[in-house]
Order: sequence, then C-alpha cells, then structure tokens
Amino acid sequence: MTDSHIEFAYVDVFASVPLAGAPLTLVPDADGITDHQMRAVAREFNQSETTFVLRPSRPGTTRRLRSFTPTGEEVFGAGHNALGAWLWLASSGRLGLDGDETTFSQHIGEDVLPVHVRRTEGRAFVTMDQSPPVFGAIVTERAGLADALGLREDDLVPDRPARVVSTGAGHLLVPIRDRAAVDRAAPDAARLIAALRQVGGEGCYLYTDDTVDSGASAYARFFNPAMGISEDPATGTAAGPLAALLVADGIVTPAPAGQATIVIEQGHAMGRPSRITVTVSGSRVQIRAVPAWSSPTAP
Repeated sequence: MTDSHIEFAYVDVFASVPLAGAPLTLVPDADGITDHQMRAVAREFNQSETTFVLRPSRPGTTRRLRSFTPTGEEVFGAGHNALGAWLWLASSGRLGLDGDETTFSQHIGEDVLPVHVRRTEGRAFVTMDQSPPVFGAIVTERAGLADALGLREDDLVPDRPARVVSTGAGHLLVPIRDRAAVDRAAPDAARLIAALRQVGGEGCYLYTDDTVDSGASAYARFFNPAMGISEDPATGTAAGPLAALLVADGIVTPAPAGQATIVIEQGHAMGRPSRITVTVSGSRVQIRAVPAWSSPTAP
C-alpha cells in the first residue's frame, strides 16, 4: 500500500446471488499496511468487517487474517470475515489446490484453524473449522434484556434461557417466540451493551424456529453495537455457537453417524437474505460457504 493506492475486493458471503448475504471488503497482500492504516481503511469501507490477508507468521500456517470493524475494533472469530477471504483466494487462483479437496491452515488471533477447499466443476467450496463450543453465562434479568431489545418479556421463549456461547467469539443467543418478534426488535444500543457486558457477551443473536424455509432450523438477527455493528446480515461467528447450542439442548438431533447439519436464515430484515450452513459433530463445529459473488480486485 502507498498513500494513494490499495487493492481490495468485495465478496458476498452466504449468498447464492450477487448483492445478498454478508458483504466483506477484502484487502489482499496487506503485509505493508500498519495497524493504524488497517483501522482507517476499515472505517472508510464501513462494512461490518474488513479483512486483511497477510503472509503466515506462524510455522505450518498458510495465511494470517486480521479483521476490523468500522470503529477500529479487531475481531478474532472465524465467520464470514474468514470464509470470504478463502473463497476469494481460491477463486482468484492464489491457492495451490491438490486433488478434490485441499486443507489449509489459517491464523486468526491466537487460533490456528483448518480450512478445507473443495473444487467442483470449476467452483470453490470452503468448509472452515471453528473452535470447540464453550457454554457461558445465562441471563437472569429477562425483563431488562427484553427492554434493551425493544421487545416485551413475553416475546422471549419462556422455558429457554438466553446464554452466551462461543466457538471463537462469545455471543449472547436469545430465543424469541416467533419471526414477527425477531423482526420487530429495535435495540437500544447503550442498554444492550450494558446487558452484554453483564454476561460477557460480545454481540447479540436473536433467533426463532419460526423460519421462512421449512428446511432451515432457525431465523436470526445479529446486533453488536459495542463493535460499531448496528446489524449484520450474516454472522458465522454467531451461527456456529447457535448450531452447537441447538444440538446440545436437543433441539436438533444428529444423524445416526453423529453429525447434525443446521441451516440458519439471516439478513431478511435488511433485504440481504442469507443462508448459513453449520455442521456439528461432538465438539467439532464447521461452517460452510458456497461460491460467493466477488468483485475483481480494484486499485
């Protein structure tokens, strides 16, 4: 990067058509960019996350990824910020693919996680491991949480708690009665930030089993005001924890082989419908992305 030149691409992740799913700004070859410049670039693009691709800094890894929100906060979970990067790397010929499927290793924050790239009929499909699930604190003040979300307490499912779950980033997962209530949510940013801090949550994922498509398991919306994200159309770092929770609570039953496949709908309230596919097998959580639309790299 020079003072006036930076290469970047736009990638729509969790989308089957352009201008849907989660938009990601991707900056390849970012080794010469300082932390200050990364934060400034992320603020300029103003996407929920901007990802910078760097050469590996740990032995045995393929790439290092760093992602920032518009407020300059660095995020470390592996969601659309990482999936979009690997889809772009594969589609642009930057990866040496060997056979039907090739496994790479990505370095995000303190984690080193495997990424599996499969090429079928000239198209790249990416499956990415997240960290094993960690089940955290449960919200005890339901009325206060509902109020922070702009909802009534009876909009929350009465017999299922809101709790923090992490597969790399800890988000508060809040079960809601129906899709209409999910869509009606209008969080008060300051009050939601306070509620999240009380339980150690980063963002807030509202979900219901009242889905648009009968083949999906959940319909969701994601809010992360502390990170400058008023709403995100597709959030892999929250979908992974939700899938793990649905299996752990017996809401989704694994197949006889022990693996459960969960489809989560998101982004409908923003006009960017997304479908996030997650597989859970024991403590292994994997998130999958089909080929996404991306722009050519632009100067």
